[in-house]
Amino acid sequence: MAAATTMQWAPHDYQLLAKQDAYRAMEAELKKLFDTAPQDDPAKKETLQKDFEGFKKLFTRFLQEKSPHINWEKIQPLREGAVLPYADISQRELTPEICSNLLSKLVVLKLNGGLGTSMGCKGPKSLISVRSGLTFLDLTVQQIEDLNRRYNSEVPLVLMNSFNTDEDTEKILRKYKSCQVKIFTFNQSRYPRINKESLLPIATDVSDSNLEAWYPPGHGDTYKAFAESGLLEQFIKEGKEFVFVSNIDNLGATVDFSILNHMVNPPNGPMSEYVMEVTDKTRADVKGGTLVGYEDKLRLLEIAQVHKDHVDEFKSVTKFKFFNTNNLWMKLSAMKRLVDKNELDMEVIVNNKTLGDGLGVIQLETAVGAAIKNFDNAIGVNVPRSRFLPVKKTSDLLLVMSNLYDMDNGFLDMSAKRQFKTVPLVKLGSHFEKVQEFLRRFENIPDMLELDHLTVSGDVTFGKDVSLKGTVIIVAEHGNRINIPPGAVLENKIVSGNLRILDH
Repeated sequence: MAAATTMQWAPHDYQLLAKQDAYRAMEAELKKLFDTAPQDDPAKKETLQKDFEGFKKLFTRFLQEKSPHINWEKIQPLREGAVLPYADISQRELTPEICSNLLSKLVVLKLNGGLGTSMGCKGPKSLISVRSGLTFLDLTVQQIEDLNRRYNSEVPLVLMNSFNTDEDTEKILRKYKSCQVKIFTFNQSRYPRINKESLLPIATDVSDSNLEAWYPPGHGDTYKAFAESGLLEQFIKEGKEFVFVSNIDNLGATVDFSILNHMVNPPNGPMSEYVMEVTDKTRADVKGGTLVGYEDKLRLLEIAQVHKDHVDEFKSVTKFKFFNTNNLWMKLSAMKRLVDKNELDMEVIVNNKTLGDGLGVIQLETAVGAAIKNFDNAIGVNVPRSRFLPVKKTSDLLLVMSNLYDMDNGFLDMSAKRQFKTVPLVKLGSHFEKVQEFLRRFENIPDMLELDHLTVSGDVTFGKDVSLKGTVIIVAEHGNRINIPPGAVLENKIVSGNLRILDH
């Protein structure tokens, strides 16, 4: 393993000696772990060395930071022009020729490191079926292929996998070989989970035998991993200039010509190296990251950085009006410059976890949006809510599977038949948490075109061709079951107790 870089410590750090000891102990443990790597696999050892060097930098910052909380007094109002209304940038004419030229400069990068465990699925989340038997990945490939065919372009699709999703994703990519999309993959880093008490790795070797001992360090790792894969430099050499980064489970995160055109052809002033799509915050989004002014720069503020005394203020929809969709547009050359000069500064997120055996561990992570402060002329664009359609829970899955949305070539659009363009609020109880159980409880997805609010709790099942309108609340008490009969129309109804329809 390469000689360690000497770490710089603040001269007046109150616990300087303790922190130095913690760093030395961690360094010694990492060397032991490195020595367990197979000697006959130089590529794996090189990857491991890069991962450990990145991890040590993150661990050092974790030790040095006196508090994970932001200095609340330094928060400034957003400067004029910091967040542009989408309507302001979507008025320019976009001919097919202009669109084709814009696409020639674009790379699409999807964050594909997550598992479907929160919805009771094994394997990559991107392989969960979300609509008409199609997965997140299927829809993404369809979208890019449609663009390439329509505009005679060659937009590449890049997937950032984690060690959790890489193998399964690579297997499934074979089915897209005949598609008009070039697909590239790279892996983000693999860092060791830290014992909360000892501040040492819980891993005893670098094999895959104990996957719980390792974790992917958040999507802030995108910059480093993309550069180290060689793809960043390759795309720049091919003439690509911009990358659109988004979560693969956000079905609203499609290529937007107006935003791309604003970056490629700024109407006035210098080019923005970085655009973050934000949308109006509602009470359902109060925990989402928001853009603030801080030390005369745009900064992403996450709830983990907010002291408990200011959490209520952070959640305010009047003081902090926008939240980050994690749809991000960046200039590739700027990304390369910041990586090469080691000038990417992203706040360390301390993610506390409890493993299955009860052991408390720490994951040190960073967020890709936190790098906004490092780019020149970075701005936010306040986009329509339709560009934020994440599927995190089965309640989200119910919405995208329903007739609220029409699908065309992988793109989901709100149905023209819905009177209001707002999405219904859906709350499903624990009986619906896992995808398989969720699907078993619906003979088919109800008509939801006129639905405003749905709450379902307890042992509830839905027959075929049910229609839900207005506000519908269905609560089956413990030990009871409610079967909504086929063809039922529930409009502004509360159903409770024990309703069971038996076939005769």
